Amino acid sequence: MVLAILQARMSSTRLPGKVLAPLAGAPMILRQIERLRRARKLERIVVATSARADDDPLVEILAAAGIPIHRGDLDDVLGRFIGALDALGPARTVVRLTADCPLADPEVIDATIARFADSGADYASNVAEPRSFPKGLDVEVMTAAALRRAAAETSDPHDREHVTPYLYRNPDRFRLASYAQAADEGAVRWTVDRPDDLEFVRAVYDALYADDPHFTSDAVRGFVHGRPDLAMLGGDRRA
Repeated sequence: MVLAILQARMSSTRLPGKVLAPLAGAPMILRQIERLRRARKLERIVVATSARADDDPLVEILAAAGIPIHRGDLDDVLGRFIGALDALGPARTVVRLTADCPLADPEVIDATIARFADSGADYASNVAEPRSFPKGLDVEVMTAAALRRAAAETSDPHDREHVTPYLYRNPDRFRLASYAQAADEGAVRWTVDRPDDLEFVRAVYDALYADDPHFTSDAVRGFVHGRPDLAMLGGDRRA
């Protein structure tokens, strides 16, 4: 099984509560999950959040929507992933996603998983430098065995917080692969970490979602090209 683990928390330092920020009439995380569900290669999606009380509202929203949840340590996100794998597996393949990407692209997710499978790698991503996809379309794919090995072998707080660095920092121990596109969009910002990021994705959803809830990344690019006021919102490239 291919298990997607979407990490989420309410305690973002720069934009607290962003995962539940309204986006086209629903919490942002639910809009992202709508997009993730269109990825054909994801067989199950679980949200991994913390056991802290401030994540209770997030859990309530997810539970009401029927979305599987695993709760664990706030800072040991790698341990949280292993807990989700234990509770909601078994799975041979794990896809790491983060809940600040409401423009997630199901086609990019499927293509990255296909690259992982075809390469025979232990870990593959579309974020290896020099990255070619916009920030906010990030996909990381790994074997469950490699993830478990990382959890067993590293106690580095950075590795525990960010889940995958132990894998890609050790190419002598894990087989690595990457997926890239021809276009150079590595400087484009579609993730949500600041108020201007949220303003941007709200503008995108307000313009595109009502007419086509399945709007594509190309539709986002076309929209931004027609809105010069958004092209460098917050000082970052948006298309």
